[in-house]
Amino acid sequence: MSQNFKILHHLRNVGSISFMEAWNIYNVRSLPRRIADLREQGHEIKTEKRKDNTGQRYVRYSLA
Repeated sequence: MSQNFKILHHLRNVGSISFMEAWNIYNVRSLPRRIADLREQGHEIKTEKRKDNTGQRYVRYSLA
C-alpha cells in the first residue's frame, strides 16, 4: 500500500492528519509532499495551522 493511499485512507476515515500522526502511524516523514501528490491527483485538501498546548505550531490536513 503506497504512502499516498495510506494518507488518503486516513483522511477519509479519521478526518484529518498532522505530521506527527503520519510519522508515528504510517512512518511517513514527508507529509507535505504526500499532500501535494494527492492534490495533484485532484483531491481537495485544506491546510489548517494550529498551536498545541505548549505553543508549538503545526499543520493539520483534512479533505475539503
